[in-house]
This record gives sequence, C-alpha cells and structure tokens, in this order.
Amino acid sequence: MDFALIMFVLLLITGSVWLLDRFVLQSKRIASTKEPWWVEYSKSFFPVILAVFLLRSFLVEPFKIPSGSMIPTLQVGDFILVNKFTYGIRLPIISKKLVEINSPSRGDVMVFHYPENPSLDYIKRVVGLPGDQITYRNKKVFVNDVMQEQQPDGDYNYVETALNFVHTERYKENLTGHIHAMLVNPEVPNIHLGAVAEFPHRENCAYSEKEVRCTVPAGHYFMLGDNRDNSRDSRYWGFVPDNMIVGKAFMIWMNFSDLKRIGLSID
Repeated sequence: MDFALIMFVLLLITGSVWLLDRFVLQSKRIASTKEPWWVEYSKSFFPVILAVFLLRSFLVEPFKIPSGSMIPTLQVGDFILVNKFTYGIRLPIISKKLVEINSPSRGDVMVFHYPENPSLDYIKRVVGLPGDQITYRNKKVFVNDVMQEQQPDGDYNYVETALNFVHTERYKENLTGHIHAMLVNPEVPNIHLGAVAEFPHRENCAYSEKEVRCTVPAGHYFMLGDNRDNSRDSRYWGFVPDNMIVGKAFMIWMNFSDLKRIGLSID
C-alpha cells in the first residue's frame, strides 16, 4: 500500500477520535476518570501524524536510491530529499495539481510514479519536454535534431550487486546548458529492442538497432538514466505524464556507506 495513503488513513482515524473526544466524550466523562487508552494514544499521535503528512505531501519527501541507473549522479544507498512544490502544489494521494508554479526543465533530476506500476517511484533525468523530438543514436542524445555535446571525462568503474565489476566511460553531457555527468558502456548495444514495451503514445516513437526517435506528447516528459546502458527508462516504457510527477530531487541527506556524500546537491 502507498505510504501516503497509510498516513492519510491514520490521520483520519486519530483525528476522528480526537474530535469525538473533544466534542462528545470529554463532556460525558467524570473528571476523575482516566481517558481510555485509545483516546490517549490518538490524541498523542494525531499532531505528529498531521505534521509528517503535511511535510511529506507539500514540502519535502525522502527517498532511497535502490539501483544504479543514475550512477554517477546518485549511488545505490543514497537517501535523497525531493522538493514537492517546485512543479506545483498537488493533492496528496490523487496527485491532482492545485497550483501551477514551475514546469520541469531539461536536465532536472525528477522523481515520478512509474507508468507501468504507479505504486513504484522512479528517479531519472528529464531530457525531453512536451513537443520535443528526442533521438538516441550511437550513445548520444539529439534534441530536435541538435546533438547534445558530450566531453570525455575518463573511465568510471563500479561494482554491481553479486560483485559484478562494470567498466564504463564517463562523459560530461550538456543538455542545452545543463551540464551533468553520465556513463556509457561501449560494449553494450544502443538499445535492447526485445525489452521495449507497449505503452501509451507508442506511435510517437520509431525504433531500430541504430536509434530511438520519439516525439514527446503534450503534458508528458521523456526521461533517461545517467547510467545510460544500465537504465530502463523512457526508451523502454515511454513517457511520464504530468500527473505522475512527484517532485524534483535536490539533495543527498544520508549514505551510510559513504558519509562524504551527505549534503551533496543533485545536479
């Protein structure tokens, strides 16, 4: 079950008990009589649950990075903070936008509900905005037929789960002014065509062994992982609709395996 939904249910239960006691039970209770345990607990937990619910729903929400799809920007085990109001104020649970503030920009690292299973949250980088034509060819990104510059930045080696050693090449990619680090593995194919799923607006994309070319529909975004050859992203499952956006990742607040990462901003 979704954590926000669990918090909402607990908020309703404890809040209802608090109101019931304040306006009904309290007046009927003899002054010397102790509050029932369920009333005492509800009154104690209600303000705490309310504060946590409001904080996570409208301001900041923590997430943990479970996979290596965003290496080197994010490492497995990073605990990150996500700004919930950057892209507009939304109703909890149903994610309906109430107030427009900003729209996602190319290069943002964004958390969203996974389109194939909305109960899961994914994190990737925004590459394509509504109306853009995105092409991924020879490990390079083209936005509206303009190649996004990549500057070599040495090798990058890391160890996956099961002690699998991975060698990649590191680049600094310039997404129309937003510079960030990314990895490619020259020994891996451009795309695994057999892994491409059926998804809404699939007709907007054309696939071949050499390239992926997609036109981003209105109200949707095209996402890529920074670890390009170890990321299942919009190349495989399509576009992220606006109503599935959770927020913008902005800081690493903890990594128990590497304390030096605490406080790093996410670019």
